[in-house]
Amino acid sequence: MKFFKIIFKNALRHKLRTGLTILGIAVALLAFCLLRTVIAAWYAGVEASAANRMITRNAVSLIFPLPLSYLPKIRQIPEVNNVSYANWFGGIYIDEKNFFPQFAVEARNFFNLYPEINVPDDQLAVFLRERNSCLAGRKLAAKYQWKIGEVIPLRGVIFPGNWEFVLRGIYRGAQKNVDETQFFFHWDYLNEQVKKVSSVRANQVGWYVIQLKDPFKAPEVTRIVDQGFKNSLAETLTETEKAFQLGFVAMTEAIVVSIKVISIVVIFIIMIVLANTMAMTARERIGEYAILKTLGFGPRYILLLIAGESLLIALAGGALGIILTFPTVRVVGQPLATFFPVFIVTPRTLWLALGASVSVGMAAAIFPAWRAVTIRIADGLRGIG
Repeated sequence: MKFFKIIFKNALRHKLRTGLTILGIAVALLAFCLLRTVIAAWYAGVEASAANRMITRNAVSLIFPLPLSYLPKIRQIPEVNNVSYANWFGGIYIDEKNFFPQFAVEARNFFNLYPEINVPDDQLAVFLRERNSCLAGRKLAAKYQWKIGEVIPLRGVIFPGNWEFVLRGIYRGAQKNVDETQFFFHWDYLNEQVKKVSSVRANQVGWYVIQLKDPFKAPEVTRIVDQGFKNSLAETLTETEKAFQLGFVAMTEAIVVSIKVISIVVIFIIMIVLANTMAMTARERIGEYAILKTLGFGPRYILLLIAGESLLIALAGGALGIILTFPTVRVVGQPLATFFPVFIVTPRTLWLALGASVSVGMAAAIFPAWRAVTIRIADGLRGIG
């Protein structure tokens, strides 16, 4: 107990220096946590993917549709438990800046495939009954102050025209990493309107969502589906939902790698700040360490004194940085909601921050501790007086 008291008092000998060091570590670790939160937000869709879901899309590109006639063929595959489909709508709400994901879905089965999307039973029942009804995520409804029963107008871009939907339900995510900014409506309603304008574009879907009975059968289902539509007018590419989401991340891989590199650089900055403080501290106390050696205290005791002080300062700065991360993420996340609908501090980020603090604290003490342990008593005592 006395040993820890000595470490604490040593850390507070130069209160200004220690305070500035802790503040510097906190700011740097805050930057690290923000960068890791951005990376986590980038991979939010990947992390939310289910192992038993697969996506079948056009082999050329996602922008090319698939015939609705593929549905019964996919459904007949023994390993398939359920199938649904969806289209990207891409409408504009009032102004181009009001962007949010909009999907026309086959509502009867779609939400059975996505149990993480929680819609109240009474709201879901009304939504299924009304052809022009829609569902919105909790965050999306809060952003635009939508209420149940409100008419939401959208101006179509991919599907031209003025569209009106009645909000019949607001969903919540079962976990924190579920996107609550999405907008869903009936594919049947979209298809009916498309038939009136251009029958060529009717009865086509953007992609199929396949639910497997056994996730380990994914390679087999991929082979069956893609070979079944080989040499057709619309060949398919089937992959797991995680691989599908990773495809989007790969488009911006250079940005993600850059952010990861910057986050590592931040850790080195923390290490330099703390190492500088510990080097000055050790240089000032060389005489004291020599006296301790004279009194019979071994190298291990001196090593623990320096490492303990370094670790204490690092953890104090780390704790302050982590505490500041939560309100900062809430503030920063609001303007970034359009690009990162899931912008939260993950447990992984917290563990990385804690691990970084401990690692920096130990690494910063290596050179000062080595110098204090290896210096001769006579050389250390020479600096006194």
